[in-house]
Amino acid sequence: MAEPDFWQDRVKAEDKSRELDRLKEDLFKWEKIQKSINDCLEIAKLDKDDQSVNLKKEIEKQFSIIERQLNDFEKLTFLNNKYDKENAFVSIFAGAGGVDAQDWTEMLLRMYLRFAEKKGWQAQIIDHSKGTEAGMKSVTIEVNGKYAYGFLKGEAGVHRLVRISPFDAEQMRHTSFALVEVLPEIKETEIEINPDDLRIDTFLSSGPGGQNMQKNETAVRIVHLPTKITVSCQSQRSQTQNKERALQILESKLFQYAQAEKEEEKARLRGEFKSASWGNQIRSYVIHPYHMVKDLRTGYETSNVDDILNGNLDEIIESYFRWKKE
Repeated sequence: MAEPDFWQDRVKAEDKSRELDRLKEDLFKWEKIQKSINDCLEIAKLDKDDQSVNLKKEIEKQFSIIERQLNDFEKLTFLNNKYDKENAFVSIFAGAGGVDAQDWTEMLLRMYLRFAEKKGWQAQIIDHSKGTEAGMKSVTIEVNGKYAYGFLKGEAGVHRLVRISPFDAEQMRHTSFALVEVLPEIKETEIEINPDDLRIDTFLSSGPGGQNMQKNETAVRIVHLPTKITVSCQSQRSQTQNKERALQILESKLFQYAQAEKEEEKARLRGEFKSASWGNQIRSYVIHPYHMVKDLRTGYETSNVDDILNGNLDEIIESYFRWKKE
């Protein structure tokens, strides 16, 4: 940053500045833990030297705090892949289950928004399609925060809900599905997008933003013709801003598409290829006839469904980290 030409490329300079802020934050946390350990050792030494003072409870309290802080840092050792530190785009699509699936999509949206809030991240809806009676057919949120993609990437897959349907007059048990897609915000890739391969449509925004967004066609939908990948954005106030955001999401999707093609080809060569289907769900949420959330990959389960749906995902995400490391 001390180089004379540092700010000539403003985008790269801002990225470096953010990286410096992240490193300073990590360093500060380590120094804080080191101080806590030294303080705890001093208390233990005092307790050992002076038998008239019982400091056992205070030592145990401080030790518990240190252990929790170190556990939080241990999670970061799992986040060492190239894009783990980046922001994330999370898309949720209603699957089989009709209006229940659309309601389930909105429930998952609320779960991830609350998780982001607990992490101190910024999250906003950048595109959505409302359900016919309730909920949402699809929704995409942008999550800005340190390690957002790293923490959320394990949520990608099919999520299954079993409950008594609030939309069924006979109060029957229904099973519904939603697909979660998680992409990193990719700032620099080798993906080149040919403008001739794009079909760009504009439409009226259905999101917040005032009368200007409601009256003018500020929302943008982009279709990449060779792959049929479609992205849209309607969160910004101008058509130009929505187009730029949609292109950024398209770039991330095309990058993921290229990576997936490579992995599928490798799997075919090894004889391991399996097509994606609704039967390959990653997690089940059961509200009736009993309460349970179970991750079908890691084996993690809990009966506290409300806690999970309120965005307390740290334990279930940590189980995914450890499963991936095995």
